[in-house]
Amino acid sequence: MKKLRDKEKLTSILYPVIFGVVFCILWQTEVLHLLIGADTFTLPVPTRIIGILIDNFAVIMGHVKATLTVALIGLVAGSIFGYFLAIIATLFPKWGVGGLTIASAFNAIPIIAIAPILNNLTKDVSKDPNTRSMVAKILVVMICCTVSMSINAFRGFTEVKPFSEDLLKSYAASKKTIFMKLRIPNSLPYVFIALRISVPGSVIAALVSEYFAEFIIGVGRMIRENIVLAQYASAWAYISVACVIGISMYILLLAAEGILLKGRK
Repeated sequence: MKKLRDKEKLTSILYPVIFGVVFCILWQTEVLHLLIGADTFTLPVPTRIIGILIDNFAVIMGHVKATLTVALIGLVAGSIFGYFLAIIATLFPKWGVGGLTIASAFNAIPIIAIAPILNNLTKDVSKDPNTRSMVAKILVVMICCTVSMSINAFRGFTEVKPFSEDLLKSYAASKKTIFMKLRIPNSLPYVFIALRISVPGSVIAALVSEYFAEFIIGVGRMIRENIVLAQYASAWAYISVACVIGISMYILLLAAEGILLKGRK
């Protein structure tokens, strides 16, 4: 059984790697261009993109830092606020469930619609355009992360095993004790389910919010600026960086989940 699981883990990693290598070879040899009818100006070969990344490493890292700052602050703030909403919904189910329903409605609003609205609403936050822009972008990410955390954490608080709660009640445990000893530990796996959605979502929200930001900085803004200027090779370099940011954050999340929830699996 263990050998079978190890084999499944190996193939789940090996097949995507093989596909990626083959895809890159087809891309570099321009076979991919022939298949999709593209040219090397709009779709530069990988070596051209890597060359731009190396030549402009310091500048690119400055934009990466700005995007990561927005994504991480918004992710943390949104997750904490969403968890707090789930606690309120659990303690006051009559009002809380309705509040979560309203919060879920925000999922239907596209990021591309929220970002310009928040840019206008935060114009009076500071006289510094960089500060105003940063606040607006963080709010966009925060809203996107709050919803998934609140819904999943609420499930973790409420979907406990009946016999567990009955056992604690038989020991005359108070509601506070039940909440601290049962509901909060039970919510942890659901928190990581929410983070699996929020982590890549925070990067996407940060990139999109930068498209409309007042201050011209960030990976998302550089993608837009280079496309407008028809500098497609540079745009692809920033797109590659955006992919690396999202994948790296997701891998770190999976590593943290494996460590923290190791005893629960």
